Amino acid sequence: MIRIGLTGSIGMGKSTTAKLFAANGVPAYDADAAVHALYAGRAAPLIEAEFPGTVVEGKVDRTLLSPHVLGKPDAMRRLEAIVHPLVREEEQAFLAKALSEGRRAVLLDIPLLFETNGDDRVDVTVVVTANPDIQRSRVLARPGMTPERFEVIVSRQMPDADKRSRAHFIIDTSRGLEAAERSVVAILRALAPLP
Repeated sequence: MIRIGLTGSIGMGKSTTAKLFAANGVPAYDADAAVHALYAGRAAPLIEAEFPGTVVEGKVDRTLLSPHVLGKPDAMRRLEAIVHPLVREEEQAFLAKALSEGRRAVLLDIPLLFETNGDDRVDVTVVVTANPDIQRSRVLARPGMTPERFEVIVSRQMPDADKRSRAHFIIDTSRGLEAAERSVVAILRALAPLP
């Protein structure tokens, strides 16, 4: 089973690209979605114990959590020490299911793939990129996003040029959805004759 690692900085179109892989028959594991589910489940009491006052009605409130961790590397490491092992457990369960179903390929959508050495767990890497102006406008259009918060998030991520230099494949979403889908199909053809 080919494990495709998908990554890209915030606002590059990674989630949309993951959907294109799924539409072409490749099941996708979304690390961000796993984190959201964990914040409403198993991780919530652990995060509340480490960062009191951040859980409301059994769910981590990201607005309350953000001031505890953004721009604070030690606190962010403590949070990651709670969340990352749980996310890896979910990923392992996804891979086991895909293997049992006889899948030829799977997609692991991991925003911090290179930053967390996740590329060691995949066979090939795909980086989603976009023009910096497009990236910025996409992110700032999100509810509650500010230029300052955008800068903090970007500062935690490996620069786009560095990600592209480490990628086996690059998909530029600046060119539109149809071009991105053509890139996905070309990548799948290059990897193997997939079902």
